[in-house]
Amino acid sequence: MKKFALVLVAAGLMSVAACSKQTPAENAADNAAAALENQADALDNAADHASNEAVESSLENAADAAENAADAVEDKK
Repeated sequence: MKKFALVLVAAGLMSVAACSKQTPAENAADNAAAALENQADALDNAADHASNEAVESSLENAADAAENAADAVEDKK
């Protein structure tokens, strides 16, 4: 009976481990979303150091667009 229980526990653990693995497409989507988030952060930092309000506004709009694109990539995953 102990061997049977051990086999059941091992099978359960293997099935749980298999569920958490991502496909290559999911990994690519995560990487793309992370890259877009990094771009948005860089644009926000550039906006903070902009020389005038027009440039700052433009950079903030670009950062928002990058964040929206990252969200869209995550939603498609």
